[in-house]
Amino acid sequence: MTGLQTRFIESRDGKRIRTGLWDAAPGTGSRGVCVLLDGQTEFLEKYDEVAGELSARGFRVAALDWRGQGASERLVPDLLKAHVRDFADYDADLAAFMDQVVKPLSPKPPLALAHSMGGHILMRALHDHPGQFAAAVATAPMMRALTRGYPPIVARAVCYAENLAGQRDAWVWGMAERDPLKLSFEDNMVTSDRGRFARNQSYLAAQNDIRLAGPTWGWLEAAYRSMSRAMSPGFPEAIQTPVLIIGAGRDRIVDTSAEREFASRLPHGTYLEFEDAEHEILMEIDAIRARFWNAFDAFVGKYI
Repeated sequence: MTGLQTRFIESRDGKRIRTGLWDAAPGTGSRGVCVLLDGQTEFLEKYDEVAGELSARGFRVAALDWRGQGASERLVPDLLKAHVRDFADYDADLAAFMDQVVKPLSPKPPLALAHSMGGHILMRALHDHPGQFAAAVATAPMMRALTRGYPPIVARAVCYAENLAGQRDAWVWGMAERDPLKLSFEDNMVTSDRGRFARNQSYLAAQNDIRLAGPTWGWLEAAYRSMSRAMSPGFPEAIQTPVLIIGAGRDRIVDTSAEREFASRLPHGTYLEFEDAEHEILMEIDAIRARFWNAFDAFVGKYI
């Protein structure tokens, strides 16, 4: 699908945020708006295929590049570094986006579809702003990060120590080598679909200033604080919005057991797991994506 319309807005603290809009397909009627929230290192163009599938279902699709990634304002001089001071800054981006882009499109509460970090930010919004969304679907939401061979308690302590030592803007170990334009398909950890991997690299080759390699210690410390809050007693229990969470059985980025736990504590939560999927379910092979859309349609049809 093409037809992505972009414009910039300002977040509440003055950061320049790129937003995108795709219209519903002609003749599909109108099911309102679907807010599409992507993950860390991602960008609007990567979700053009997904937006087309939502458009064919009668949704207008609204999305944004979070601060520090895509074509939104970057926060550190090295454009390959993903950085944020606090996840409350992402909340501010989402709030500005909802006020300036989403609410003028329809008086009805929108649907949300979110991935990974976007799913995590969505859970914060569902908790802090009841009624903002009619229903929500999250693929591989970041509720607990995997530590790639390090004991979790050690990884957490190292991150805290690096921030205490003034290394907030420095790379997390190993991330400097993860330039997505230099990464081979065989070394990627997020999809088993070679064609979609190549397509997403082609977007970056055409506009390589939108690419990110990985996080700083400051981003990781902010993520740890936010994940701790989200998994704390009473947090998921307070979310009244119907939520479908879909986990990836082969995930090497986030911990699916935390997703299962979080979903089980939601008053209106449903959890599914695709055992053969890597982290980026929406960028996976056709057979996995077909199962996703079947689950999406069955769930969303109950509410919208």
